[in-house]
Amino acid sequence: MHVLFLPKWYPGLKDPQLGDFLRKQALATARYVRISVLHIEAIDQPLTPEQVVLEDDGAWELTVRYTASTSAFRPWRRMVNFSRYLRAGRAGWKRLVRERGKPQLIHAYILVRPVLLAYILWRKHRVPYLLSEQSSVYLDGTYAAKHPAHRALCRYLASRARCVTAVSAWLGDALKAHGLCDSYTVVPNVIPGIDRPLPAAGHTGAFLMVADLVDRIKNVSGVLRALATARLRDPRLRLTLIGDGPDRKMLEELTDQLGLQQHVRFLGRLPNHEVLDHMAHAFAVVVNSHVETFSVVTGEALAQGKPVVATRCGGPQAFVTDQNGLLIPPGDDAALCDAMLTLCANADRYDPAVIRRSVSASFSTEAVGRAFQMVYERALHA
Repeated sequence: MHVLFLPKWYPGLKDPQLGDFLRKQALATARYVRISVLHIEAIDQPLTPEQVVLEDDGAWELTVRYTASTSAFRPWRRMVNFSRYLRAGRAGWKRLVRERGKPQLIHAYILVRPVLLAYILWRKHRVPYLLSEQSSVYLDGTYAAKHPAHRALCRYLASRARCVTAVSAWLGDALKAHGLCDSYTVVPNVIPGIDRPLPAAGHTGAFLMVADLVDRIKNVSGVLRALATARLRDPRLRLTLIGDGPDRKMLEELTDQLGLQQHVRFLGRLPNHEVLDHMAHAFAVVVNSHVETFSVVTGEALAQGKPVVATRCGGPQAFVTDQNGLLIPPGDDAALCDAMLTLCANADRYDPAVIRRSVSASFSTEAVGRAFQMVYERALHA
């Protein structure tokens, strides 16, 4: 079976971490299916070559780049960039067919552009497509606020897909509520680190947070406030923050205002293997987001045998149980403070081996690859 993987998000020149979880899904599936990836990337300046092929870990990955318009007139800019996207997509398709042969199925990942391109290829070349979603826009009100014409286009494109997958039931139910599908299949992300040696429990009170520093989504400020309050009752608590983003300066200033300079470390962005190294030495991980469609960080922490304090923001509910952590309401600093203290007071109750087993069966590379293989087989016989 030959499948074209057509993602909206994928690691590239501008952001080597963007969509890394989609790439992990593609590589997992490449163990069982012949996968060709077509990544169309907008860049700021022209580059030579415009097309780059990488053959790694069983997948053939083609990146086709186009120079994005910077016009101040938004309608013109969007029209020009969409035209350039389609031209890059057609060029990528021609090279794919020439070097790899015509695929039997297109796996379009994230509305709208990849799915619209898949629809065009289906109409012209009669290759069916399926739709996968991971975007939080269906959960935070963004999609509902879109123009009716945009939503109508999304419903039309989704209705032509052979099947729909979502990264969590929380997201899948939202897709159904918006009329984008009647049914869906949950295929989770791959949780990295399950194959690493299981580390020992960390020093009680050493919390870790891994997040883009975008406070309106990740609510890092809430973690800092909760930490300051919790330290009044248990001075062992401290926090390491991995990640970067537009709110870093504000969060560093808030750290100073709360008197936490000696108890909070900002490490910036780190490659995944270094993130897992830090998790191995942490006591517990905090996920304080307002919305998460999946939360790879939650899974990574559990794979390292670390308990998690997470909000009921969508994705973490699929992972967190009484045996491996605590769930709290989003946006509740007091509940977060109490949960961090409770975790420390009951540190001996959380067995690293039990915690790892809670994710190893469903979120391994093998499990995700097999799940998509079965989805592809159903799509081809639909």
